[in-house]
Amino acid sequence: QVQLVESGGRLVQAGGSLRLSCATSGGTFSLYAMGWFRQAPGKERECLAAISWSGWSGISTYYADSVKGRFTISRDKAKKTGYLQMDSLEPEDTAVYYCAARSRALIPTMLGFPDQYDYWGQGTQVTVSS
Repeated sequence: QVQLVESGGRLVQAGGSLRLSCATSGGTFSLYAMGWFRQAPGKERECLAAISWSGWSGISTYYADSVKGRFTISRDKAKKTGYLQMDSLEPEDTAVYYCAARSRALIPTMLGFPDQYDYWGQGTQVTVSS
């Protein structure tokens, strides 16, 4: 069973930066994609960024329009950890942030859909003050 643990969320001022981490364990050799999502009170969970890797399609990434140019997704295969670098944070970025992973190959056009992911972390709170 794959476990995901997010960390790095905290209170930050608008314009600041944070890097979230997603540590994976347990059967991680079978993962093919990872995504970062967030959910604010009263709003649906949305995909911010995702990355997939496979022998036949290589590495693909997805970014929501709201974070393009501000957020960057990456992963360290050796450390079995994914990251979300968040720059130029805005109060509207306040939410609980989740990482998710998928244990099957995924076509890049499906990266942004929450129901495509098999494993989820517990979330980490990010609060951006104005």
